[in-house]
Amino acid sequence: MRVLLHACCGPCASVAMERLLQDGHAVAMFYSNNNLVSHDEWARRLEAAQKVGARFGVALETDPWDGAAWLRDMEDGRLANHGPEGGARCARCFEGRLRKTWEHARASGCEAFTTSLTVGPKKNSTLIFKIGRAIAGAAFLEMDFKKRGGFQRSVELAREMGLYRQNFCGCCFSME
Repeated sequence: MRVLLHACCGPCASVAMERLLQDGHAVAMFYSNNNLVSHDEWARRLEAAQKVGARFGVALETDPWDGAAWLRDMEDGRLANHGPEGGARCARCFEGRLRKTWEHARASGCEAFTTSLTVGPKKNSTLIFKIGRAIAGAAFLEMDFKKRGGFQRSVELAREMGLYRQNFCGCCFSME
């Protein structure tokens, strides 16, 4: 099956890519992260994702960074400064990035899509699965990449590839 992987960053994309390829999928990557606090952070994570693509021989397409649009979306939903990481703001952020990924998957001929967001130990995979199913039904692959030592494997792969590893989600609110 041809699968589009939403890549949130290089380290998370590395283990997701490894597992998708091991499962026999034809994989492409899509980097869409308007939530990132600055263009510099976006570019650092993009560079890491590009290294992952090169390592696994997989094409990487990008969505241009537009942090102002992301922030407007959070403000329009009155979510900007409300609640800790993992709450309604994060759900809305996940939905936006997954929706863009699904649109890109359909436009590029992919039969399914998934996300590397589930590698993160602080990311609620159940919530991400619910959002993905609501957007694309069975075309969203529910893969919890943190399982079976996935997060630790992402750390190992990041070290091997010399990838930038961030210590925060990426949005301005996660820095607090």
